[in-house]
Amino acid sequence: MTTWIVKTDDAPGDGPRLAVKDAIDVAGLPTTAGSRAVAERAEPAAADAPVVASARAQGARIVGKANLTEFCLGADGVNPWSGTPVNPLDPSRIPGGSSSGSAVAVATGEADVAFGTDTAGSVRIPAACCGIAALKTTHGRVPLGGVYPLSPTLDTVGPMGRDVAAVVTGMRLIEPGFVPDAYDANMTVGRLRVPNVDPAIDAAVDDALRRLGPITDEACEHFQDAALAGGVFIAEEAYEQNGHLLGDPSKISERMYRRLNVLKEAAAGRRAWAEQLCKTLRAEFDALLDRHGVLALPVLAGVAPEPAGGDGDGDLPLTMLTGPVNAAGLPAFALPVPLPGSHLPASVQLIGPAGGEERLCAVAAALEAALG
Repeated sequence: MTTWIVKTDDAPGDGPRLAVKDAIDVAGLPTTAGSRAVAERAEPAAADAPVVASARAQGARIVGKANLTEFCLGADGVNPWSGTPVNPLDPSRIPGGSSSGSAVAVATGEADVAFGTDTAGSVRIPAACCGIAALKTTHGRVPLGGVYPLSPTLDTVGPMGRDVAAVVTGMRLIEPGFVPDAYDANMTVGRLRVPNVDPAIDAAVDDALRRLGPITDEACEHFQDAALAGGVFIAEEAYEQNGHLLGDPSKISERMYRRLNVLKEAAAGRRAWAEQLCKTLRAEFDALLDRHGVLALPVLAGVAPEPAGGDGDGDLPLTMLTGPVNAAGLPAFALPVPLPGSHLPASVQLIGPAGGEERLCAVAAALEAALG
């Protein structure tokens, strides 16, 4: 099944069934990062990654290593080597990535909770495509030991679940004692307005948010540039991690071989600019979050698209609304919301202050309840 790299038997007990993205070490199993080139060199992991060890200590049952985009480097979830997990809402659409298998495992009920990684949107985008919930954590809050790196400057690990309660369970598996805040009904929501979003998606997100109360339109001057700045870190650091594998192109998909080389050239000499822009963006976000409890905008500018034709690189624009949050290092919660007239949902992205996962879970739970 393309949902999984390795499917395992449930461990004894009645703890939550946990799918682990195959970029995170599980003792006794190799970590392939969705790549034939990596898989052929990988040895079974000597120990669980700290996030997996924590989950196992609390009774989680590992049901498998979930499939993903090759090297974690792609937002569509497509993988020519290990197969592409099928979007359960519409098989003609992408599942989203790179944590594609994690999202599909949860959406189909094969797992109660999944762990994914998010460097530019990789838990939020598949959550939006598959109609589930996910939490991108504050950069540095969750340990990255035993996690295959894409861009350590931006990489995070976060939980995915069918609903907010499942995501909270996932956070407790990662961080024992995690408790959402009490919801503050007087909290204001800053609604970030960005261009090139389908008006129907914007309207669906607005309708959902207004069920919590008034929303205030806000702008973020450097938001769009920040997605490009994050891309500089990813391009540079992904090549550092995987460039040595390019010597045998037969073991790497054509699109990934090209992407690693093209991104390396595009990022050359731009790191200082990217670092400064991310500092500027973080200051803008912090100022907005001084005025509002959370910020909100869609996860995706449209519904889950069909796979791109030809070279398959059409997934890159998928990160334009999520990548800036990684560039700022802040947490964000993705929650499906109804999209009238469509069999696919929209997804709202709630952004909080650094370390504000407890607040985001409270707001997400209140919004979910308001939506019924």
